[in-house]
Amino acid sequence: MTPGKSSILSGIRPTGPLHVGHLLGALTNWVALQDKYDCHFMIADWHALTTNYADTSNIAEYCRENTACLLAAGLDPARCVIFKQSDVPEHAELHVLLSMITPVPWLERVPSYKEMQEQLTNRDLTTYGFLGYPVLQAADILIYKASFVPVGEDQVAHLELTREIARRFNHLYGEVFPEPQPLLTSTPRLPGADRRKMSKSYGNSIELGLNKDQVAAKVKEMYTDPLKLRMGDAGHPDDCVVFAFHKAFNASALPEVERTCRDGSRGCSICKKEMLDHMWERMRPVQEKRAALLADPAKLDAILQEGAERARTVAKKSIQEVRTALKLVSP
Repeated sequence: MTPGKSSILSGIRPTGPLHVGHLLGALTNWVALQDKYDCHFMIADWHALTTNYADTSNIAEYCRENTACLLAAGLDPARCVIFKQSDVPEHAELHVLLSMITPVPWLERVPSYKEMQEQLTNRDLTTYGFLGYPVLQAADILIYKASFVPVGEDQVAHLELTREIARRFNHLYGEVFPEPQPLLTSTPRLPGADRRKMSKSYGNSIELGLNKDQVAAKVKEMYTDPLKLRMGDAGHPDDCVVFAFHKAFNASALPEVERTCRDGSRGCSICKKEMLDHMWERMRPVQEKRAALLADPAKLDAILQEGAERARTVAKKSIQEVRTALKLVSP
């Protein structure tokens, strides 16, 4: 830990290749934070098991792929800590200890608990691990005594649960943990091609490893305004996925895009092509760096191992404080 710097923890579940939503909503923000804070960025492989426990065959591969994307986006292991969750067993110990004081109703009211069960109907999510994953998430954050957690708006409820758990622990056993504050990203959440939240689990994402032709095919399938059937029809850009992507990748031209959509002078095909060009300009350097990094898996593994050693230095100290507070060891 660096004296005078606040700590940050954030992570990504390796449930599939990372996509443009991650690039804009998380990675770009993380790159900007790595010099201002003590940053720990985690490949959360245990969290991947909460929804993908039935098939774990690709998790190790996705850990490397996700790590390559973090580095390709601009994260520097010399300026932040990048590690794999399962390489720091102290996370699991703190998870067990925090689970002892976390009421079940707190977990059942987390918005994503029912939402993901409704969306992922092809998976059995009636497991303890899925119900309790917010406690593991709290352990991930609190073990580094994170002052801030960079989150999107959809994650604020999870962070509030972490704050409640920290508050209850401190009340029962004495002040050990700070209550982490949200650090909201200013980037709007990108929708998936089908208008739902962009998610690897939903199969509606645009992965960072795709080439331009593959990205173009995804863009071609994007949901557009259902009331705009042909050129000349007035459009409703707020109901169009393509317009949401223009906001993210073509902001300087947004007023013109909106005006010509609404007056009917802009066709959907032209709108998609223009957006694709701007999106690919942002994606291309990340895609190229990602490919180069994946060609050297030993280097990626070494970065994760070094990061785990640095993370464990902090985590071991926190666990010792927790054991002492719980009177599991002599002070």
